Amino acid sequence: MSEHIAFIGGGNMASAIIGGLIKQGVPPEDIDVVEPFDQARHQLDRSFGIQARAQAGAFLNSAALVVWAVKPQTFKEAALAVAPHASSALHLSVAAGIRSDSIAGWLDTERVVRAMPNTPALVGKGITGLYARSGVSTADQARVNQVMATTGDYLWFDTEDKLDVVTALSGSGPAYVFYFMEAMTTAGTEMGLTREQAHQLAVATFAGASALAQTSSESPQVLRQRVTSKGGTTYAAISAMENDDVRALFIDAMYAARDRAKELGDEFGAA
Repeated sequence: MSEHIAFIGGGNMASAIIGGLIKQGVPPEDIDVVEPFDQARHQLDRSFGIQARAQAGAFLNSAALVVWAVKPQTFKEAALAVAPHASSALHLSVAAGIRSDSIAGWLDTERVVRAMPNTPALVGKGITGLYARSGVSTADQARVNQVMATTGDYLWFDTEDKLDVVTALSGSGPAYVFYFMEAMTTAGTEMGLTREQAHQLAVATFAGASALAQTSSESPQVLRQRVTSKGGTTYAAISAMENDDVRALFIDAMYAARDRAKELGDEFGAA
């Protein structure tokens, strides 16, 4: 990937992608970053040798790809500042909620791809949902594939509204896993383990179960049933959760996440 790439926003997700690109062989001097916060700019310099800028400017004219890693509430302001300098670039947004109609309008281009990654991208184990507008070519999509492959797996979707579901499922999903890890660790310590022991067991259990689900041809439901012998310890735990309707509550929580993703688009998108 010999082209010039610009990042608008230099936080965790941008850093994950930048780190992956550099591992692929992209020279740091081919990467520009616009990041208003001093601490984040210094971190980019320490981690990657990238001299980030505080504001957009003419240096963005050379970017063939612009990656948007800004917060939803600051996207419009940032886009209007970048638009005069990036009219010919392909634009890839990893901002939650902001719809491609808004992005295309602010930047005056149809070459817009929306992405919904998740935080395991920080260790190359992410999963990203992608949607391309009509102005995005096959070559553009291949370029996006190359970039997102540095963070893990990816899936393309044919309608943009599905990205709100992706946000609820995998975008917010790591927090659900951490939430259950917290609960398992707390229970373990209450029952006599040290916090370190309980944490190690909880993390390893999620990692192992995920690896098993990924390599097995059987569904998670079947895998669960295989370790849930009637009258056994797992059966007691699952029964307690079913009696408290944990499954329904969890599904409701994911609907709440999807609805909030829609609200972000309404709240911070173009009028």
